[in-house]
Amino acid sequence: MPRFETPPLLLVGGGKMGSALLAGWLSRGLAPERVRVIEPHAESAARVRDGLGVTVHATVAELSGEFDPGLITLAVKPQVMAEALSAYRPFVGTVVFLSIAAGKTIGFFNAKLGADAAIVRAMPNTPAAVGRGVSALCANPRVDAQGRALCEQLLAAVGETVWLTDESQMDAVTALSGSGPAYVFLLAEAMTRAGVRAGLPEATAELLARATVSGAGELLRQSPDSASQLRLNVTSPGGTTAAALEVLMAEGGLPTLMREAVAAAVQRGRELAG
Repeated sequence: MPRFETPPLLLVGGGKMGSALLAGWLSRGLAPERVRVIEPHAESAARVRDGLGVTVHATVAELSGEFDPGLITLAVKPQVMAEALSAYRPFVGTVVFLSIAAGKTIGFFNAKLGADAAIVRAMPNTPAAVGRGVSALCANPRVDAQGRALCEQLLAAVGETVWLTDESQMDAVTALSGSGPAYVFLLAEAMTRAGVRAGLPEATAELLARATVSGAGELLRQSPDSASQLRLNVTSPGGTTAAALEVLMAEGGLPTLMREAVAAAVQRGRELAG
């Protein structure tokens, strides 16, 4: 496998999303010695160190002076981001900061790190853990073309990427694709429960629901047809699918619920931004 060519990388946060990104980078050929992880929680630190073979430090103060990162990925929870940032001010001017924290704006990071900080804000989602994520990105003017390309390379290691034309779109991205996997998992849960109620054993209903949701997703990914067309392809007039869709698409049904769910997530994202 070709080497994953990047400057040295510092990952702040070794939780689920941080470790998913790290696993993607390593699978693309990033040498473990080219990355360090800052993770104060012992359980998460052990998982990264033992599972991925990367050096982990509890604080940035433990970093050796010989390790000089060119990019710092901020993967800590939004609620503790403000507290975490002060330790990274000395890196401003020499690195690009890549944040994957929901709701935290570029303005927030510039306020905490200084106006000279080069910030890329991104919103990946949890299918990054299996290389099927999608990430939206936006950057401040301090990020040059090389910095943008590096951030895109890092996120493309775990899925697809798209650059936004305006940061104001990020709340909608977070609500749609960032939170979106949970909506799909809920659909699989609901299908399983409905199958049980219709008379199937629970294990059979769960197998059928999981395989149907994942298979339909893969068909959607590979097909040139729109989601609407794929829905029509499986819906015979007067058939069983049509009967089910009549319920799901009725007033107050799935389209209405999804609009309301995404709107609620958008609002929460704005609240987290402060």
